[in-house]
Amino acid sequence: MNNDLRYMNRKHTVIGLPSSVFFSIFFILFSLISSGQVSSTIDSTSIKIGEQITYYVQVEADSTALVVFPEGQTFSPLEMIESYEIDTLKKIDKYNLIKKYGLTQFDSGSYTIPRQKIIVGDKTFFTDSLKVEVNNVVVDTTQGLYDIKPIIAVEKSGSDWWKYLLLTVLVIGVLAFLLYWFIWRKKPLTEDEKIALLPPYDRAKLAIRKLDESTYLENQNLKDYYSELTFIIRKYLDEKVYDKALESTTDELITRLKILKQGNQVDLSKDDIKNLEDILKRADLVKFAKSAPDIELAKIDRDTIDVEIDHVKEALPEPTEEEKLLDEKYREEQERKKKRKKIWLTVGISVFLLLATLTGLSLKYGFDLVKDTIIGHDSKELLEGDWVRSEYGFPPITISTPKVLKRSTPELPEEMAQQIELTQFSYGSLIDKFQIQVATTNIKNLGENKINLEQAMEGTLKVFENAGAQNIITKNEKFVTPNGAEGLKVYGTMDSPVLGTDKLEKGKYVILGFTAESVVQQVMLFYKEQDVYAEQMVDRILNSVELKPAEE
Repeated sequence: MNNDLRYMNRKHTVIGLPSSVFFSIFFILFSLISSGQVSSTIDSTSIKIGEQITYYVQVEADSTALVVFPEGQTFSPLEMIESYEIDTLKKIDKYNLIKKYGLTQFDSGSYTIPRQKIIVGDKTFFTDSLKVEVNNVVVDTTQGLYDIKPIIAVEKSGSDWWKYLLLTVLVIGVLAFLLYWFIWRKKPLTEDEKIALLPPYDRAKLAIRKLDESTYLENQNLKDYYSELTFIIRKYLDEKVYDKALESTTDELITRLKILKQGNQVDLSKDDIKNLEDILKRADLVKFAKSAPDIELAKIDRDTIDVEIDHVKEALPEPTEEEKLLDEKYREEQERKKKRKKIWLTVGISVFLLLATLTGLSLKYGFDLVKDTIIGHDSKELLEGDWVRSEYGFPPITISTPKVLKRSTPELPEEMAQQIELTQFSYGSLIDKFQIQVATTNIKNLGENKINLEQAMEGTLKVFENAGAQNIITKNEKFVTPNGAEGLKVYGTMDSPVLGTDKLEKGKYVILGFTAESVVQQVMLFYKEQDVYAEQMVDRILNSVELKPAEE
């Protein structure tokens, strides 16, 4: 499928809509035949290089005659640069038709304009050949020569894409900084964290010194004093000797120490075990039986615990290489756990912020707009791209489009080419789900007949139906361009065949039609029904259409 707007289904041949559309206009509007007399003249037999001469063809024919004038480059070796409208003069029951052509030549010399073929009804006539002298232009050598001016750079209208990029980078940068600062940054250790990193022995000795700095004994608070004192020794034993020392009763702990001594797992003396037992039981009496030993005894118990910490350290065997390796693996595993925790936390926060942002934008602007902005949408990209405003055809149709329209004029049969002159420009196709076409048809030798624009539009819709379109719903209304040109707007919906399938797809169409004398101008738009961006493009295109009279 190409840009000349074709339909296809199982039962219909591919129909080129632009050519058939305007062929239908041609057949609906006129059909004329007759005979007459022919003559030709030129306004000058001598010109300068590049200067224009006007070539006249005059035909006298009956009022019902069909006259075909030459078109295209039939005046070689001269070039046709313009073909003017036919002037018609009425003489009783006949018409005097005058056709003008603008000719030129860019090389000096003597040239002969060849005989031109004129068809009047069922007869063929030939004009006389004419000689033209093309002279060189005299160069004024008294004037100085100047270098060619350099190319001037034209600044392209910029878009705001860089603003969105800068905002995106800024948001990502702030998010990355916050994640680094609160999760990945190596924070300064608190006092408790520093203590937690110390070896068990050093922590126990530090805890003893901190107990000395407390005011428990000054305030006669023996319960809290003994609670901390026994916690220090129990914590040390829990980490280095018996891993249930903190949760065991005094009797259970002492029994366990004796078993470990008998098994040669810890080299504590009986006196060390007895000292620990006495202090632990005294602490139990203070905490649970409200016993109140002397302050000096409490200080002695503190010194005893300090010494026993040293004895426990000395009694422990040196760790083997295997134990050291296990400790190292344990530390590495702990580090990996911390890193995995940070990663999951980072991913979780990022996903949450992303979903929260998308939800907020969707609530404000709509889910479809947010989705199409992130993922992309062909029609949205066209709508937000750099549009082009240009003129197409003659008389020109000025229109703004998302892309430049390319010439797509179909090749007409020779007989029809003698009756109409068609120029067509288009962008997109039905496969692209968005198509624009601008076409101008000049109908030759129309005479006094008038173009029926509504009938021409009906012929266009008939072509759609023949091409396989179904359920065509049509509405008509008057259309006025911003510069005051009046025309007809035909719009609606249709089900068009999907290429290569038996399915039909719902689409919309808008056709603008204008006519002036022997000219039909059309703007045709086709797009998917649910495409909101295409709707906005169509509104923008329709609001940009302007026509200019041919004489401008």
